[in-house]
Amino acid sequence: MVSMDRLLRFFLNQFIRRGSITFVTASGMAFTCGDGTGEPVRVRLTTKDVARQLLLDPEMSFGEAYTDGTMLVERGSIADVLAIILDQPDIMPRWAKLQWWLRYLARNFQQFNPRGRSINNVSRHYDLDGRLYSLFLDADKQYSCAYFETPDMTLDDAQLAKKRHITAKILVERGHNVLDIGSGWGGLSLYLAEMTGANVTGITLSTEQLQVSKARAAENNMTRSTKFLLQDYRDIPGSFDRIVSVGMFEHVGVDHYDTFFKRCAELLEPDGIMLLHSIGRSEGPGITNPWIAKYIFPGGYIPALSEVLSAIEGAGLLVCDIEILRLHYAETLKAWRERFMARREEVVWLYDERFGRMWEFYLAASEMSFRKQNLMNFQVQITKRQGTVPMTRDYIQCGEAKLRNLEQKQRPRFQIAGE
Repeated sequence: MVSMDRLLRFFLNQFIRRGSITFVTASGMAFTCGDGTGEPVRVRLTTKDVARQLLLDPEMSFGEAYTDGTMLVERGSIADVLAIILDQPDIMPRWAKLQWWLRYLARNFQQFNPRGRSINNVSRHYDLDGRLYSLFLDADKQYSCAYFETPDMTLDDAQLAKKRHITAKILVERGHNVLDIGSGWGGLSLYLAEMTGANVTGITLSTEQLQVSKARAAENNMTRSTKFLLQDYRDIPGSFDRIVSVGMFEHVGVDHYDTFFKRCAELLEPDGIMLLHSIGRSEGPGITNPWIAKYIFPGGYIPALSEVLSAIEGAGLLVCDIEILRLHYAETLKAWRERFMARREEVVWLYDERFGRMWEFYLAASEMSFRKQNLMNFQVQITKRQGTVPMTRDYIQCGEAKLRNLEQKQRPRFQIAGE
């Protein structure tokens, strides 16, 4: 056992060059990795098997050990630990690169999302107890990257700013037919209909989200201007003046990008505008972290912008604008994590302690991936014709100002929580 501890110490010292982490193994051996900078943290491995698993498959076993309670954080928090782990010169331990390549070769199978599998994947995450999401999301239950116009914005204001920003970009007008692909709990669809007078169709594969969206539309007397359907994007009929998709594209799967954009091209009117808002990776094609794929987002994948643009081009669509949102999701996830931790006892009551640790790890790992590594969000504006949107971006600020004034008049309605 001692030799396994020494082997772990050797490899961790090779990988962890920044910060200060002390590891204590089940046999009592303690060693510190890093250059000593920053606040030190201390981690205890409670079983002999954890060291072996960390050597065999660090990307999977690190999250599993914390979730199972066989790795304890004795000084600092798991967020502090992950802030150091994900801030190393190498993105992953060198001894894990062979596994990375094997997973890369198998990623098409992992991301294969036909209709039936898509429904199952969505259900595993979005059909959890609705009270869980109400514990840490904003009042409108926006489960995607917020837009922090200023550093001191509250989460609710930043999520409202996101909806305002998107609405201004796609130039929605009264009477337009709008398709919201992946409409979540209905917040963006309701905002579009209320603020612009558009007719909005929101589609989701989550029965939980569908029920909440329909209830919110009825509560706000908006069933004529908004309708919500349990439907796959591949099967939606009709044509639309505007298409928007926020936080859904990560579930499409790389093999289905061509299908997605070709279907959007079929649905979009000749003078229509589409906006795609998605998490992205900056360094090129990759894989989904195996722990995230197994426990949080089965079938999910964060695309490289290069993978998205080639599919847009293949569908005969035009890219008119690309905006990269740096650190906005890090701040969003920080707010979610802090809210989650403040009400963690309620999470444990809804599920159990293991679920609480699993989601604590998920939120912390996601935040630090955006804060320390190469993840970002992008918004791609898409049309069929060159002259559909103005030549300069001034119209976005003008549109936001108009919407901001309208919000002041309508604000009481938008404080209704989607529970």
